[in-house]
Amino acid sequence: MTSVGMASLMLAVAVLTCSACGRTDHPAPTEAATVAAPPSVGAPRDAQARVETAVVDFSSSHQALTLSGKVAYGEDRYSKISSPLQGRVVEVRVHLGDRVKAGDVLLVVDSPDIAQAYSEYVKEDSDLQYATRAHELAKDLYENKAMPLKDLKQAENELVKARAEFRRAKERLLSLRVPAEELTKPLDKQKITSRFEMKSSLTGVVVERAVTPGQSVGGDPSQVLFTVADLDMLQVLADLYERDLALVKEGQFARVSVEAYPGIDFPATLAAIGDVVDPATRTIKVRAWVNNEAHKLKPEMFARLHLDVGEASQFIVVPREAVLESDGKQFVYVVEEQNRYVKREVKIANISPEQVRVLEGLTRGQRIVTKGAVLIKGQEVKGF
Repeated sequence: MTSVGMASLMLAVAVLTCSACGRTDHPAPTEAATVAAPPSVGAPRDAQARVETAVVDFSSSHQALTLSGKVAYGEDRYSKISSPLQGRVVEVRVHLGDRVKAGDVLLVVDSPDIAQAYSEYVKEDSDLQYATRAHELAKDLYENKAMPLKDLKQAENELVKARAEFRRAKERLLSLRVPAEELTKPLDKQKITSRFEMKSSLTGVVVERAVTPGQSVGGDPSQVLFTVADLDMLQVLADLYERDLALVKEGQFARVSVEAYPGIDFPATLAAIGDVVDPATRTIKVRAWVNNEAHKLKPEMFARLHLDVGEASQFIVVPREAVLESDGKQFVYVVEEQNRYVKREVKIANISPEQVRVLEGLTRGQRIVTKGAVLIKGQEVKGF
């Protein structure tokens, strides 16, 4: 090759090399690059000092599940007492707040129902005596062939009828609370009057009284004259969210607190867990027994039932202040970088007035805003 040809070849190579240096390779965009990053927001400059953060971790303290409820009478430990018959109250023997024992007389009613029923009883007793003697006589006459069979059968029918009427009259007296032992005595020794003594069915305290001497009572079960309750043992009825159902069990130790006695806990035991979920509140009724020998707790008091769930499982606990709500959903702010935060939706359960348990949305080791989250939310609303 001549020197001129060699020079031309080298010039062409130099031109191609310079052209390659002017180009930049751009790879095709990947699928990951097309996904938008979660929007972040910052805190206002004047509020940054008021924003506090903390690393999310499992709770190491002994936790309790706190349920809202109220104090109530114990099941089968209170009785609403009404008069089973009509009459006029002639004597009231107890007052509001009195302690009574089962079988103590609460009031005395003069009832014409008893007098009428006893009169009917005496008549039926007499008819039964007559029918019994007539049957015995007819039986003797028939055996001696002095009476036809049809007359004996008639006497037997009359005896059966008399026995049925006597039994009906006796049961009527028993329904009016006439003592059964009086009816087993001979008729001339029975001491039955129109006076009815209404007695307490259990031992306890008279917590309600709605009757006075001279008042007429009508035998209506809805007309409650007394309420007697055993106040030594009460129960707390509380609402348990269905998401917390797996954390509790019958027989579990609990504590009860009320606003009347701040700082004081009353020992309790979880007695029953309901079988039905309220469709409106998504809660289940639970019942706990609480000892009340000092009578500090009063029925209808608002109460909080604290259930120990610390040993059930490990879970993430965050301050209640860290969780905000928008459109019915709860969320927290996760720290992305200095003064930049990302909203993260979470599901929570109540633990105490100061803390909540995170069911979903956070993992151990993430840093979240614990104080000042509302300032960041305000900045986000403005669009910053």
